Amino acid sequence: MAEPPYRVLAVASHPVQYMAPILRKMAQHAQMDLHVAYCSLRGAQAGIDPEFGATVQWDVPLLEGYSWTHVSNCGSGKEGFFGLCNPGLWGLIRSGRYDAVLCYLGYVRASFWIAYCAAKVSGSAFLFGTDTTTLDPLDGRMWKRRVKRILWPRLFRLATQVIVPSSGSRDLMLSLGIPAERVTLTPYVVDNDWWIAQAARANRKAVRVGWNAAPDDLVILFCAKLQPWKQPMDLLRAFARAGLPKAILVFAGEGPLRSQLESEASALGVRDRVRFLGFANQSELPAIYAASDLLVLPSSYDAFGVVVNEAMLCGCPVAASDKVGAGRDLIAPIAPDFIYSCGDVDALAVVLRRAHDDRTRLVRIAAAGKQRMASWSPLENIESHIEALEHGLARLDREV
Repeated sequence: MAEPPYRVLAVASHPVQYMAPILRKMAQHAQMDLHVAYCSLRGAQAGIDPEFGATVQWDVPLLEGYSWTHVSNCGSGKEGFFGLCNPGLWGLIRSGRYDAVLCYLGYVRASFWIAYCAAKVSGSAFLFGTDTTTLDPLDGRMWKRRVKRILWPRLFRLATQVIVPSSGSRDLMLSLGIPAERVTLTPYVVDNDWWIAQAARANRKAVRVGWNAAPDDLVILFCAKLQPWKQPMDLLRAFARAGLPKAILVFAGEGPLRSQLESEASALGVRDRVRFLGFANQSELPAIYAASDLLVLPSSYDAFGVVVNEAMLCGCPVAASDKVGAGRDLIAPIAPDFIYSCGDVDALAVVLRRAHDDRTRLVRIAAAGKQRMASWSPLENIESHIEALEHGLARLDREV
């Protein structure tokens, strides 16, 4: 007789465009009876995204194909501990008779601790982790690193099983003394089939014509928010410094640095070869990737960088700084020389020249990228979540 599926509650801050398809696949899995609790509906409803600096409502279904609940938020809705405070999580978890709670909230949110306490009292396994690969804080306040070094080993031992999305995150947990058997890598993935299918339908030639790109131009793409930590200025300066005779640079994204980037492009004498597309919604992105020859992610901090997955699935090779988490798992296995030291504009210019001068190799890298993504997919993500559940529940049984 088949074992009954695990009753699982996933707790998330809000619907996310690349997570929704994975939740749908989880809900269809024979070993998982999934329900999702959202602490807000940001993204599914139109609203201002402060990092994009624009009104955002994703144009792909976020709330279809799985069971979900919107838990009322009595917090401010802003960043900070009490931005998300959802007392209803307590009753939902206590009455739900869940085998496990998958918590995708950060511990810096009040709702994380409501969910943790409710799971603990209910005897449910509580699985959580982090996507970061470093103790270094994004805001540069290095005293936080020392605090994390002391507190994080205690924090992550609260998890029945730690779930992390990359090998860099796993190594960080091990460096903090978390035993290897208590850490499961659940790969950071997107809906591979959707991206491949959408890219196959894209009219590469028409998109490039819209950008005034010649057939033999190298199209270099930046696809991210125009925020300081994404380092778009590094790419612009490297593009100018590389002196590529047949290339254009495309910025897909919006944010506070746009006007500065436009002014700098003029000052560098490359404004006529730079395109600013503004915010691109989810359904637009496959054609943008498919029409590009190289995606560059120059971030000074990107815990993973899911645009790497998306681009590679659409046949677009990727170069990235060594601060991008996806570099180790997705780029290094196929093109290690496309990872450069963050902030080194000269090194990035070399990468751009290399791509410009050897288009045949770019084609090979694109094919290798698609092959790499075949084993970094929703299948691996869901199977590893099942493995994490099994480890966590077995540990609970031993502790009873």
